[in-house]
Amino acid sequence: MAAPITIGIKGMTCASCVRRVERALTKQPGVNRAQVNLATERAVVEADTATPAELVAVIEKAGYDPVVKDLEIGVRGMTCASCVARVERVLRKLPGVLEASVNLATEKARVRYLPEAIEPRQLHEAITKAGYEPVDLSRAEEAPADDEEGKALRGQLLFAAAFTIPLVIVAMGKMLPGLEHLFMSVMPHRGWMWIEWLLATPVQFVAGRRFYRTGFAELRHFNPGMNSLVMIGSSAAYFYSVAALLIPGAFPAGTAESYFEAAGVIITLILLGRYLEHIAKGRTSAAIKKLLQLQAKTARVLRGGETVEIPVEDVEPDDRVLVRPGERIPVDGVILEGESYVDESMITGEPVPVAKGVDAEVVGGTINKNGALTFRASRVGADTVLSQIIRMVESAQAEKPPIQHLADTIAGVFVPAVIAVALLTFAAWLGFGPTPALSFAFVTAVSVLLIACPCAMGLATPTAIMVGTGKGAELGVLFRKGAALETLAKIDTVVLDKTGTLTRGRPELTDLVVLRGEENETLRLIASVEARSEHPIAEAIVRGAQERGLALAAISAFQAEPGYGVAAEVDGRRVNIGADRYMSKLGLTLGEAKTQAKALAEAGKSPLYAAVDGELAAVIAVADPLKDGSKPAIQALKELELEVAMLTGDNRGTAEAIAREADIERVLAEVLPDQKAAEIKRLQAEGKRVAFVGDGINDAPALAQADVGIAIGTGTDIAIEAGDVVLMRGDLRGIVDAVALSKRTRRTILGNFVWAYGYNVALIPVAAGVLFPFTGFLLNPMVAAGAMSISSIFVLTNSLRLRRFGGERAV
Repeated sequence: MAAPITIGIKGMTCASCVRRVERALTKQPGVNRAQVNLATERAVVEADTATPAELVAVIEKAGYDPVVKDLEIGVRGMTCASCVARVERVLRKLPGVLEASVNLATEKARVRYLPEAIEPRQLHEAITKAGYEPVDLSRAEEAPADDEEGKALRGQLLFAAAFTIPLVIVAMGKMLPGLEHLFMSVMPHRGWMWIEWLLATPVQFVAGRRFYRTGFAELRHFNPGMNSLVMIGSSAAYFYSVAALLIPGAFPAGTAESYFEAAGVIITLILLGRYLEHIAKGRTSAAIKKLLQLQAKTARVLRGGETVEIPVEDVEPDDRVLVRPGERIPVDGVILEGESYVDESMITGEPVPVAKGVDAEVVGGTINKNGALTFRASRVGADTVLSQIIRMVESAQAEKPPIQHLADTIAGVFVPAVIAVALLTFAAWLGFGPTPALSFAFVTAVSVLLIACPCAMGLATPTAIMVGTGKGAELGVLFRKGAALETLAKIDTVVLDKTGTLTRGRPELTDLVVLRGEENETLRLIASVEARSEHPIAEAIVRGAQERGLALAAISAFQAEPGYGVAAEVDGRRVNIGADRYMSKLGLTLGEAKTQAKALAEAGKSPLYAAVDGELAAVIAVADPLKDGSKPAIQALKELELEVAMLTGDNRGTAEAIAREADIERVLAEVLPDQKAAEIKRLQAEGKRVAFVGDGINDAPALAQADVGIAIGTGTDIAIEAGDVVLMRGDLRGIVDAVALSKRTRRTILGNFVWAYGYNVALIPVAAGVLFPFTGFLLNPMVAAGAMSISSIFVLTNSLRLRRFGGERAV
């Protein structure tokens, strides 16, 4: 029976709660016994087969909150997908661990665990026992550009090269025509072999120490990885050469050859590949580094009537913060004094600075351009928009998309399969190869071990996801889940919510047809009356007048007739505003004005009539107009061969008018808010893969139902819990960027996989010598090591090409 599992539980208040939790746990299959203590708020569960995750789900279903923590641990020393699989496996085996996910590109493990059952120290110990180095990220200071791992690799590479270059000169020189006599005149062949041994040994055991340390740990846990392949391959070359040097008589004739130079070159080339890979991996995380650099280090605040400069971490909510022209805004807040233009491009992707005044919101990390500002801090520390963006991007980069699970499965058997192929190759050449069979068997087996590249498989997906999500953040497109990058690339239908997504979200005065009098004066009279009304249409008319700079007049005798309209006295004139039935009630003939109002209604607008002193004076139209970028975005989505549909609760006539203006063919009209998710489900039942775009608040069920939910943010509110993707700007052209970027990222991942797997499938047989009977070609182990290093670098550089993604309409 497994050791008891202790789970912390919040929300219990009485003995009944205790009994309920105990009853729920003991009913779970695989649980032998459960004891719950109200005082300590803990459950101790003895279980044979029930997993910690199942126990947590049972407690949640009972209505209580199990105490669960998430921890991120740095993991150094991983080199391939097999390493990832091994670390995940050892962590998941620990009692109290619910889930563990390891990312090769970020070199981090994310662990969800029960803090009452296991401590972070035990997680670190498990990683150490697996042969890797855990890093406590909560204590780790920001690493410099040239970090410890980079320095170590460069030092080992230079050390190895210092011995390998003369080693190759000696090994090759004594075999080259013209130089052979010169070398042999200095000392005999076996003397030079001793020189090669002296040069190769430091490379093998000093520069190559990392391969032995990790390789032995991999083999000890019966889970060989790339380090094992390098260790076995280079050791075979080295110790074969040592044996040929010390006991040449034990070898068949013509096989007591030296391969010291192969051992040295193998380790040096792989260190070179690792170093270049390390540099390239650093570039894949450039987006996160850029975001971190946006954070201000200090803030100028008012304390005790004086202005003091303090670390940004010490800013508290409601502090009054002062920002000079050209300075970076330290935290989120609301402007109290001053006016300025603020460059928000690094947060929203919008290149044009935004005018800000009193009561406007500002975001930490943006740049104040030309005016001094004083604002009240509203969100500080981890609550700022910038901090949320960084967490979101890191979370997306750490998550494994579905395609990666297949790669992990293959990686779990890849290296053992390669070792098996190498052994079969050795046996086949030894049994059936030409003379000297031992030399042929040795060379081909070592080449098979060295050319196999599980690294490329492990890097194929995470590096592309890292660069893709980072590039999205630069464009104002935040992927909350790494899987959304893959899923969004497969959608064929985009459904747009109308109000606030396709349109501006509030009515605006769109038309004023003046039948009598001067236009601005007529609008001033109408707006003066409507200023007393709280109807959204009235607010739109008043805003329209204010935007023209019209001063509203005082009114008297205001009357509102529900279902008809409003009336008042303005500057001694009687003004009536309302629907056509109101005008008929007043005895006015609409005539040509009715035709004009009908045309406005057919265009999706809401028409009203206005009469002044008993005579029809104007036709007014109010509508929720399309956003400026909506129509270009829809056209661009169509160019990406996507079907675009509009979803709205408006009546079909108004909805179809808006759809015609936006150039949308499919309209889902008169849909109540609670029916939106059902409409998405109906489209999915038709076999469509649907992305739904909404405001992230009223549309939450539809966003959750869609294959990909895209929430519209506002720059200061990023709808963090709303969808799989968040657009920082209200501009729908961000959808085009998101779809195009996801398609480009998916193509990059597929290209990486084609290379990673195609490389291994094609070159392992070549290394095994299948071409030798036909062409006499046999792959040199040194070339095999070089090819293996190039394979990983190819995958990394292919992923880095995503950094050149140009944004809107780029595919």
